[in-house]
Amino acid sequence: MTRWNAPSRAVTLLLVAATALAPAPAYSASAHPAAAPAPADPAPPAPGEPGAPAESDAPAEPGDPGDPAAPGDPAEPGAAPGEPLVPGVEGARVPEYPMDTPDQVLPPVPQDGSGGVVPVPEPEGEVDELVEYLPRSALAAACTAQAGPHQRRVERLLKLKVDGRQSTADCKAIRAFQVKEKIKPAKGYAGPVTWARAELLAARKNPNAAGKCPVTSSTVACVDLDRELMWVQKGKKVTFAVVNIRSGRPGYRTRTGWKKVYLRNKDHWSTLYNTPMPYSQFFDGGQAFHAVYGQLATPTGSRGCVNLSHADAKRLWGVLRKGDRVYI
Repeated sequence: MTRWNAPSRAVTLLLVAATALAPAPAYSASAHPAAAPAPADPAPPAPGEPGAPAESDAPAEPGDPGDPAAPGDPAEPGAAPGEPLVPGVEGARVPEYPMDTPDQVLPPVPQDGSGGVVPVPEPEGEVDELVEYLPRSALAAACTAQAGPHQRRVERLLKLKVDGRQSTADCKAIRAFQVKEKIKPAKGYAGPVTWARAELLAARKNPNAAGKCPVTSSTVACVDLDRELMWVQKGKKVTFAVVNIRSGRPGYRTRTGWKKVYLRNKDHWSTLYNTPMPYSQFFDGGQAFHAVYGQLATPTGSRGCVNLSHADAKRLWGVLRKGDRVYI
């Protein structure tokens, strides 16, 4: 691992502090001509496409509960206020690097002046993506009476009565789904893993059934923030099967609209936090598709990037090319 020398790190920290204190101007391609995304092909922009607003680069607060409910979802009863969700299987959590996404607005820059490549580490072991997160108070129950943070979504996907309240019938149905899909522990709790799995299964046949991702003759990487899914299509043909993702948490939302892959680096390191971002494909400033080392479906979101499992990010690397379009 190559690290900065002290002077360059000090300058960087001063720049980060200045950015946080001063109003940030909109990103200008002319100010960064070498790293600016390529001009988009003629196409109608997505309605309401925002620019690149300045966002904080501060590290996550310990115990950040994340954003379990999608925009527009009503608040749902769940764990006791302030009760954090924890992996339901002891020792199942694989430690992640302290920051899994880089600076949010400006394009990335080489970590050292030499422009050399420092390989990112390979995963130390296989990650079990089917370990559910739930409150400790729900661990002892055979079938929990607590509604999970994704209660309404799971009820809808499992064709249950959608009321956001955990009934005995709901718990049994959710638990049966968890047993079938090997989600553990099978407590009937509608947590992030259960929701992610149910959403993925429902989308596999036709991820663009609702027609939210524009169909064009060119390759488009489609990102659905409501369902936390992404796929790649060319015309109506899906060229990269739908997979789960983790997008930006509150305050670090993944920016929406038409984008373009303008920089690819499979051995990228975050320029602010000196952490690896395997198979990075940047599409908007510092926001990129990239792999994470730990579990994907967790109670918190990313810092704006579109996170994928290591295996999925590696496959996506072989599908997308520089200049391919992204629709979020």
